[in-house]
Amino acid sequence: MERVTVSMDDALTAEFDRLIKQRGYVNRSEAVRDILRRFIETDRLEQHQATHCIASVSYVYSHHERQLAQRIADLKHGHHDLALASLHASLDHEFGIETLLLRGRTEDVRTCADKLLAERGVRHGAVNLVPLEGAVQRHAHGIGSKVSMHTHFRPKT
Repeated sequence: MERVTVSMDDALTAEFDRLIKQRGYVNRSEAVRDILRRFIETDRLEQHQATHCIASVSYVYSHHERQLAQRIADLKHGHHDLALASLHASLDHEFGIETLLLRGRTEDVRTCADKLLAERGVRHGAVNLVPLEGAVQRHAHGIGSKVSMHTHFRPKT
């Protein structure tokens, strides 16, 4: 591991220390590493260098919007190769919140998320993309499984 020294003025250091204490970091180094990872991965996404990603798409929607539940279900089924799981909770008699986990080519994930958030009746949507890198590996899963070639994805940083 390489050591890096950073100089900051007193006001910035005080704000940084307040923030890392508030967020529960045990030291400045952990906080700086997380900030750098976020900065690097955001840049990778903006520069279209991340070919694959995993994403959580969270949104609030009206249970009473005509045919919205069916349109959302159709969208998920139409992107069954991307959709990993979803979680739903009712907020009250009218609104619910849902989080959909997607994994695949970044362009496809963004397209799916954008279509979902653009649906009439969907409100307060947010997408969190995490770039992934893939490596083809040859091995078996489970007892007595055949050895196969497939891709494992993991965060790059």
